Amino acid sequence: QVQLVESGGGLVQPGGSLRLSCAASGIRFSVYAMGWYRQAPGKQRELVATITRLGSTNYADSVKGRFTISRDNAENTVWVQMNSLKPEDTAVYYCNARSMNLDYWGQGTQVTVSS
Repeated sequence: QVQLVESGGGLVQPGGSLRLSCAASGIRFSVYAMGWYRQAPGKQRELVATITRLGSTNYADSVKGRFTISRDNAENTVWVQMNSLKPEDTAVYYCNARSMNLDYWGQGTQVTVSS
């Protein structure tokens, strides 16, 4: 059974930082591209950042320079370090694993940026 379990969300003030984690099980993690997506109320789910199995990264323009995605294939875990958070970063953040025609999602973790 494939599981992607996100953690690390919460309430943070503008300018603060959070680190989200996604622990994967039931997949051969090292062959999957991993990603973080987010969905704000009333909006479509959007890309935050992705990292290929070889470690190449891609970021949404809105988070470039503030967010950093990383992975550890030995720990079957992907993270996103989020710095200089803004109220517009408020959303449910989802972990994604993708390989060929396989596509898995976690349940999401809420991030709220507010004073």
